[in-house]
Amino acid sequence: MLDLTGKFALVTGIANNRSIAWAIAQQLHQAGAELAITFLPDERGRSEQKVRELVEPLNPSLLLPLDVQQPALISNLYQAIQAKWGRLDTLIHCLAFANKDDLGGDFSAVSQDGFNLALDVSAYSLISLAQAAKPLMTSGGSIITLTYLGGVRVIPNYNVMGIAKAALEMNVRYLAAEFGPQQVRVNAISAGPIRTLASSAVGGILDMIHHVEATAPLRRTVTQTEVGQTAAFLSSDLSSGMTGQVIYVDAGYSIMGM
Repeated sequence: MLDLTGKFALVTGIANNRSIAWAIAQQLHQAGAELAITFLPDERGRSEQKVRELVEPLNPSLLLPLDVQQPALISNLYQAIQAKWGRLDTLIHCLAFANKDDLGGDFSAVSQDGFNLALDVSAYSLISLAQAAKPLMTSGGSIITLTYLGGVRVIPNYNVMGIAKAALEMNVRYLAAEFGPQQVRVNAISAGPIRTLASSAVGGILDMIHHVEATAPLRRTVTQTEVGQTAAFLSSDLSSGMTGQVIYVDAGYSIMGM
């Protein structure tokens, strides 16, 4: 039975009730985990208010700002976790960003600044968060990130984010090798296309979803809840022998030839 009672989990990347991170947080809470949740700070505090209201039913132990391009906020986040719990069992990394102009058009037209931004927020952030989490994961644990098929195949209107996802997936493998001796597992979930705030920036997302529904073996796309359930499994002892893997939760679409 999947039971996360007594486990402490950090969930990043919740933006609204359609976020995959939100579905993951719900599933972890349902399984008994205690949660620390982050929000992306803004000048007017709108993000904090929105996330605070959304996650209230989950009764998180901590709700803190996180901008992965600000090292001080990363440090403050983990100091708060250390003070509250003394350890961390699960890190959920649901963070990605690229300028919309760098997702469409000719790939060769991507700017150097845009390339660096996408790689920094979407890929390097897993390294920085894992590095800071390492001293707190003293009893083993699980680190989970979100990737997409665009990291291994050319996907229209994905461009620089595909490069970021490819880097992210290699990060998973190298981190798994490093963290393995302390029994910390590192895995990625490659979800099929889902309508979220993030995916709305990808041109033709509805066409992509309809194509998956017509082509995938299950003849549908997946839901946020299904991704959340997989994350809960990867957070649990039921997945104790799995690390360094990319798990496809995409109704089987990735096995098809078109």
